[in-house]
Amino acid sequence: MKRSNLILLLVLGALFLGGVGYYLYRNLEPYTETVEHGPSPEARANSYLAAEMYLRGRGLKVTTASGIEVLDKLPALGQTLILLGTRENLTPTQNSRLLDWANRGGHLIVTAENLWDEKEGKSGDLLLDQLGVQQFLTEDLNKDEDKDGGKTEAEASDEQGDEPASAPEAQEQHPDQPSSASDDAEEKEPYPQLTKLYLENEKAPAYIDFDTDYHLFDSKNLAYAWANSADSTHLLQLEHGQGLITVLTDNWIWQNRQLEDYDNAWLLWYLTQDSAVTLVKRADSDSLFGLLARYFPQALAAAVLLLILVLWRSGLRQGPLQPNPDRSRRQLEEHLRAGADFILRQRGQLALLQGLQRDVMRRARQRQPGFDRLPVAEQWQALGRMTRLSASAISQAMRPHPQKRMAVAEFTRQVAHLQSLRNAL
Repeated sequence: MKRSNLILLLVLGALFLGGVGYYLYRNLEPYTETVEHGPSPEARANSYLAAEMYLRGRGLKVTTASGIEVLDKLPALGQTLILLGTRENLTPTQNSRLLDWANRGGHLIVTAENLWDEKEGKSGDLLLDQLGVQQFLTEDLNKDEDKDGGKTEAEASDEQGDEPASAPEAQEQHPDQPSSASDDAEEKEPYPQLTKLYLENEKAPAYIDFDTDYHLFDSKNLAYAWANSADSTHLLQLEHGQGLITVLTDNWIWQNRQLEDYDNAWLLWYLTQDSAVTLVKRADSDSLFGLLARYFPQALAAAVLLLILVLWRSGLRQGPLQPNPDRSRRQLEEHLRAGADFILRQRGQLALLQGLQRDVMRRARQRQPGFDRLPVAEQWQALGRMTRLSASAISQAMRPHPQKRMAVAEFTRQVAHLQSLRNAL
């Protein structure tokens, strides 16, 4: 190819690439696309990871614990302890430790787990039963209201004031009867299914997404602050000694997916402000194996090793292995013994005895024609003449046998009598 043609081709190629680049520059627009990969493995493993990060972002010191054993090293003053796990298996001693910790100045936040049983007079929640906090279903309160024509407990608490004060003096400001202005405000309430938390010097309340199916009742009238929805109470605060106890109907509002809804995150900060926070993810007591593994790991390891040695010792063979029999051997005695053992297992002792008796009768017919037409007594007499055996021996050998299983010694004697009678014919 000539040099001039090569240069022309290069120029045309450069013009083509330039045109394509100019077209793409004029028509293509860059954009940003966000690909959602779902929660991280840490968030899937920890339902309250967002709550931990939120509190740390507000400047609070947050630690997590797997059980209430954290009370051994946790000071009371300036501390907030939030029990996120179930308290179903807590012992009375552990519940007393929680109350004592709060009495010394700590802030304990717990969730009501059981419903109040009117018949038994308790709920089974040892901690809340001592505090006089009872949990009911909201629908049950509505049923009682329909029957009695009165007001529910939630409405009674509303009459005392919807403002769950953050300070004791706010309770003194609650009127016995709500004013007409508050009634008008309640009628215009934009979120009747949400729980309202009123604060002093605040015009609008905070809204929290509690489960409205449950209601808390302060049977001992110890609560100095509370938060209500339209029909029920979902937050109670009680002074306990030098400390504070906050009772909630549910704590799922602080899980990863619900924390950002409404003022759920703000409530978490409001209850824990100006304190160090400890989140207990599993408040129930440890199992026996867990306690042994924690406090006696050496003893547990020794017990496991001993069990392995016992199993290994019991699995040893008792004596040397027997060699495998030669497949080429053909001994008649082994075949006969195997056949007799098979019949004994499948058909029982009676089949073997009847087989020997039939063999005796067959040999007797061969020696004396017409033997099978004789009566039984004459047959036994004929057998005595042929074999020169006593009548008692003939009778013992040829008599019918019961269906029940015979003893080994008796069965062996009977077989010996029949074999002697057969051999004598």
